[in-house]
Amino acid sequence: MLITFSRTLSHIPHLEAFLGERVQWRILPPQTPPDAVVGWGHKPFAERARRYAAQKGIPYIAVEDGFLRSLELGARHAPPLSLVVDGSGIYYDASAPSDLENLLNSKGWETPELLASARQAMADIRTFCLSKYNHAPAARPDLLGRGDVPRVLIIDQSYGDSSVTLGQAGEESFIRMLEEARSRFPHGRIFVKTHPDTLAGFKRGYLDGRLPDGVTRIACDVAPLSLLAQADAVFCVTSQMGMEALLLSKPVYCFGMPFYAGWGLTTDALSCPRRVQRRTLEELFAAAYLCYPRYINPVSGERCDIHNVIRRLALQREKNEANRGPHACFGFSGWKHPHAQACLQSTGASFRFFKHFDGQTRALAWAVRHEGDVVAWASKCPDDTLERRCQEQGRPFARMEDGFIRSVGLGSNFQLPYSLTIDRSGIYYDPSRPSDLEHILNTISRHPGHAELCARARALQQTLVHQRITKYNVGENHVPTAHWPKDRRILLVPGQVEDDASVRTGGCGISGNLELLRKVRELHPDSFIVYKTHPDVESGNRKGKIDKGEVLSLANEMVRDVHMGVLLSCVDEVHTLTSLSGFEALLRGVKVCTYGGPFYAGWGLTEDFADPASPFFARRRARLILDELVAGALLLYPTYYDWLTRSFCLAEDVVHYRLLQHPVPASRSLLARLLSAARAWLRM
Repeated sequence: MLITFSRTLSHIPHLEAFLGERVQWRILPPQTPPDAVVGWGHKPFAERARRYAAQKGIPYIAVEDGFLRSLELGARHAPPLSLVVDGSGIYYDASAPSDLENLLNSKGWETPELLASARQAMADIRTFCLSKYNHAPAARPDLLGRGDVPRVLIIDQSYGDSSVTLGQAGEESFIRMLEEARSRFPHGRIFVKTHPDTLAGFKRGYLDGRLPDGVTRIACDVAPLSLLAQADAVFCVTSQMGMEALLLSKPVYCFGMPFYAGWGLTTDALSCPRRVQRRTLEELFAAAYLCYPRYINPVSGERCDIHNVIRRLALQREKNEANRGPHACFGFSGWKHPHAQACLQSTGASFRFFKHFDGQTRALAWAVRHEGDVVAWASKCPDDTLERRCQEQGRPFARMEDGFIRSVGLGSNFQLPYSLTIDRSGIYYDPSRPSDLEHILNTISRHPGHAELCARARALQQTLVHQRITKYNVGENHVPTAHWPKDRRILLVPGQVEDDASVRTGGCGISGNLELLRKVRELHPDSFIVYKTHPDVESGNRKGKIDKGEVLSLANEMVRDVHMGVLLSCVDEVHTLTSLSGFEALLRGVKVCTYGGPFYAGWGLTEDFADPASPFFARRRARLILDELVAGALLLYPTYYDWLTRSFCLAEDVVHYRLLQHPVPASRSLLARLLSAARAWLRM
């Protein structure tokens, strides 16, 4: 039994997974002493837990934030993706050993596999500019000026921080550090970086009000590695930025005793006789970032490795930066407002929605006034009028649409989407113009992570096929095929919503389901044709219904409420205009013939019957393998959002931990269900 006296600590999400044991929060000590007591590091408010452990002769387990923690600040209650769990001490207390220090002093753990993993993680941290917190934008390239003279960066810290007081340092250490920096670099430019908690107004810094003339204070919140990259020398007391400076091969001068000092990698004002080994940077990083912390996948609630967290933080940081700024949102129904806010969320984002009363004009005016962008629901901008007006006013424009792995249930039935696409060039279903997806697919062979992307895509494809996952995941799991012929080709023609934008823009001359059926029958007079109605049409929410008699005059079979993943396993070919069913068929190794311009046509993976002079054929120059198509369409193009953790996530998270396990009730409200039913009744 583990107990803690800290209510805050007991509420850390997935604490049991981090510790491997359940932790009970207690106001009063239990009558029977527990196996151990857990506290928040060696902070002053953990003193009660440490004292109780000493009195009872039981272990005290120190818990602290890891070095790759979260997107936002802990002071703003962002849940941690990593924690350190230390039974000997804690890494920032130089007065006594810690599990990290003991590991670095020992031998035998430095395997080639571990060090290779460390090198990869170090490279990825540099590439994605990651740190403990990752909400801040990159520093402008000239923030520290030109490199004609040495640029010296001094790291200030929060006053009274435990890492300072327990790192054998204090207020005088910061004064000495500043003096030493000026002495060593008399002709250099001296900068002092303020701590994020100080900038946010939570605490004050040690060097507040102490800067002499000629020393510049960096008072903006920027990504640490982007700032460190501009420095020629870094001075710190115990800040983690000293370790991050080492990752960038910067000379580091320490005036306290942080965990990374005393191993031969830094110039130290103090010494620690216990630290007897000389360590390489890879060994120090492997111990401190791979072996010492514990990492969590917040979507699954399970332990994971550093590479999973790096990928996750890189994604969150990328989306956070891309979404920074004001967004004028046009054409979104009221129930879609949360979808847009989720997909466009950022620590630096704001929103305003426009739809009625000349909404396009008002949205653009608001974007111009606030220097923001305009984001439109794609189907509400059937032409390029709004885009052209944005260009004339110098405002960025983007279209939003559902992604390809969306939900359990129909969008027209108000189910929350797990994926959306934001396209700043066009939109994937409109082949008349380029799109971001086209650019991704044309260049994916040159992607720096091409091999890893293809491996992820292959694994995701296998899961989708094995688990029969499609865009909406609706329908029965049984197809009555007993009377289907064994000696004829079985062709599936999936019905579509006839007023859908993908049909209007990508139909290449074919405008409806009946016309497509006629074309397929004309080309394949002896085949057995199965026509499947579209679920939105079947539910009565959208246009495209065909009389059954007309269907059966051209097709041999008409199926309705059948799961597409099941149906695809029963057919030989899919013949479609622009339906996503064609893409889902490619995933399952089924031959696909296209008669329009869907995003997956023209790459050498489908047989295409559209006019060869269609412009999209000329633009789609790459010849893709299936892994590349899957990687572009499912991993790189969409934005995935987890409604439970309220954060951006990976495609694999949505598939494995949401669509398959259904822990989140992404269902409609009662009012939404009533509105949907009324709309369907009015269309009957």
